[in-house]
Amino acid sequence: MASGQGVWGIDIGQCAFKALRGTVQDDGTVLVDAFDYIEYPKILSQPDAKPDELIRAALKQFLSRNSLRGDRVAISLSGQSGLARFVKLPPVESKKIPQLVSFEAKQQIPFSLDDVVWDYQTMPGAAEEDGFALEAEVGIFAIKRDQVFRMIQPLIDAEVELDLIQLTPLAFYNAVTYDFITDAPPPEEYDPDEPPPSVVAISMGTETSDLVVTDGYRVWQRSIPLGGNHFTKQLTKELKLTFAKAEQTKRNALEAEDARSLFQAMRPVFNDLVTEVQRSIGFFKSLDRKATIQSVVVTGNAVKLPGLANYLEKNLELPVTKLDQFNRLEGPGVLGNPVFTDNVMTFPVCYGLILQGAGQAKLRTSLLPREILTQRLIRRKKPWVAAMAGSILLACAFNYFFNWNAWSKVRPEEWKSAMTEVDNLKREGDGFVSQDTAQQETLARIEGVGEAAVGSSDGRLLWLELLKMVTEALPVDESVPQGKIMTLEERGLLQRKELYVDYIESQYYSDLSTWFTDAAKQRYQEGQASAKAGASTIESSEPVTDPAADPAADDAAAAADPNAVAADAPDADATAADATAADVVDPAAATSDATDMALDGAEADNVADSTADDGMLEPAEVEVPDYPAPEGGGWVIEIHGYHFHNEAPPNWGAQYVRSTLLKQFDSGTVELPVGPPDENGNVRTERFTAAELGIKYPILADDDMQRRYKIRNPKYEAEVLKQGGTLTNDMMGAEGGMGMGGMLPGQETTGQPVLGPDGKPVEQIKPYIEVPIYKFTVQFCWQQKRVSERLKAREEARLEAELGADEVAAIPGTGGGL
Repeated sequence: MASGQGVWGIDIGQCAFKALRGTVQDDGTVLVDAFDYIEYPKILSQPDAKPDELIRAALKQFLSRNSLRGDRVAISLSGQSGLARFVKLPPVESKKIPQLVSFEAKQQIPFSLDDVVWDYQTMPGAAEEDGFALEAEVGIFAIKRDQVFRMIQPLIDAEVELDLIQLTPLAFYNAVTYDFITDAPPPEEYDPDEPPPSVVAISMGTETSDLVVTDGYRVWQRSIPLGGNHFTKQLTKELKLTFAKAEQTKRNALEAEDARSLFQAMRPVFNDLVTEVQRSIGFFKSLDRKATIQSVVVTGNAVKLPGLANYLEKNLELPVTKLDQFNRLEGPGVLGNPVFTDNVMTFPVCYGLILQGAGQAKLRTSLLPREILTQRLIRRKKPWVAAMAGSILLACAFNYFFNWNAWSKVRPEEWKSAMTEVDNLKREGDGFVSQDTAQQETLARIEGVGEAAVGSSDGRLLWLELLKMVTEALPVDESVPQGKIMTLEERGLLQRKELYVDYIESQYYSDLSTWFTDAAKQRYQEGQASAKAGASTIESSEPVTDPAADPAADDAAAAADPNAVAADAPDADATAADATAADVVDPAAATSDATDMALDGAEADNVADSTADDGMLEPAEVEVPDYPAPEGGGWVIEIHGYHFHNEAPPNWGAQYVRSTLLKQFDSGTVELPVGPPDENGNVRTERFTAAELGIKYPILADDDMQRRYKIRNPKYEAEVLKQGGTLTNDMMGAEGGMGMGGMLPGQETTGQPVLGPDGKPVEQIKPYIEVPIYKFTVQFCWQQKRVSERLKAREEARLEAELGADEVAAIPGTGGGL
């Protein structure tokens, strides 16, 4: 029976219920005076086991033998149930760390913060100079709220008041750094660039094992999906034993009749364990290249398996130590108990919980839900509140009695005139209120008339402004003089920094959230991730040869196989030798039904398939936020177009559209007039962002990369005319093609090749060339904002920056004030 003030550390494992009570002495040692070890009749993970009933029975047995009154209670939860992230912060003021951590938590935790219980702590070893934290590393720990309540429900039902909840690997870390790593330098001497040697600590459980790597300050942890139960399952599989018989045989391995075959049966699990530990150590070294591994410490009842520690030491090539005794733990009544001695390697987690409950641990985070603390605080203060309420009620009763006594002595005739005067003042005040209400209604009516007049003028410009924004969003090659049409010899198609628009469609949605489906949101997130990742995440590849830039190269290909031409004509052909973009593409090649521009899941899958080979490599993984759907009604604008800028990654195919058109719609600006011309004919203009125009969520809704898109070879047609040949309209025969091929003199009768000036047979020059073309469909939503609204919003933002939000709200016409 425990007595006095102390801390109970409770570890509800898969095989047994462990509890340890202790207090921290002045010299730093921990005095333990009570413990309990209750093994379940069945392992919780067995198919026929009922975990809730087994845990409640063990808890009832524990409470019948121990009292928790006056003690703090700390429990651990499985590391697999929680999440741990370690983030290095930039140099920042120490007082601003909570704000920065709150932002990082939203990025690192893959759930809404309302659905999780989370806490953070600045890891030991960070330096601070002049109020700034340098080389600070923050640990963010979280667990889903429903999982916490499900795991602690047996303790709540038993009316056990919890003081803190910690993840099992972090409680293990507290025990190892306090008791095992005794040679760590003081915090003020810790150097992140030359950290002390690290220790790999492994706590083997029933189903999983917790692996912690620490140098006494920084920590990295991982849960390994291997435990003592896997050795038992391997025996049942190899030796055809029941689970109970295999468990008994494993625990008494040295007494088995054929110990050699027994260990040979378990050898695959030995190998898997070594592989997992080696992978973990290798991954940790890749994260922290300055770290060095000094040794390995193992604990848990599974470590008692003969030869396991030696096998790890041999294969890891590191000294391995069993954590079967504690340096700073005292208490003869507990340490000398045979039950504790036999299971001592299962108590490090309880030890770490005691240290944290006593305020001696390096990690002090707690995942205890705040509502439990609030309810406990209310329950403890409820008697005081009730007493205070009774006192106030008694005082009010006395006050009422004295006031009633004074009132009863006053005659109504003496204050009747005063009541009349009050009534007159009230009527006069009501009249003023009525006048003010009428004036407010008049003001609202005048403002409505003015808004209608201004809105009619501004509204006529909205679509013109949008079209100008679209025009300026198209890329322009500054090296080409304005108005000049480049020929293929001057500039090949693959080098042209141009986008070509076939047509633009629009559709109005009364609720834009019906357009911004999960598929559209995914498209926008992919675009944002690609933009954030940048060109560094895209690997280079061999450039694509541009036959349009060098028709002679295509001639050589045609000479090798003259009959290969026109065997496959999948697309439209071009017109004449000037080869402008409008000539080379069939505008009817892409069609769309504008009745519904929203993407569903199936269309998103089709789009993903079509872009699988468009030359756009996957960007590096970049965290992007979960964007909310647009609210209210608005327009969805759809742009259909294509481009030939497909010479080589990274800026080709989809990426070229993202880096030009989508980038402008997302963050570009456009200069627009903001009023009529003055007396000199000058028009005042302002530059507005796409967001100010009401443009949001530009996405690449659909695309198609065609590798072999055919256009006519101008060199071939020129040579036909030069040699006196004839132009025909059925040379190509491709669907949607322009026709117009050629035939040289004598070719129709003799069939003999005619030589050109260069001595090559002219018919070996292909009548067409092939280039890659990328067709795309871009969508974005547009919630119209008139120029007067945009200028008003800018002015309010300026005033808010100068005066503050409260003072701006009091100014008439800015959303507040009288």
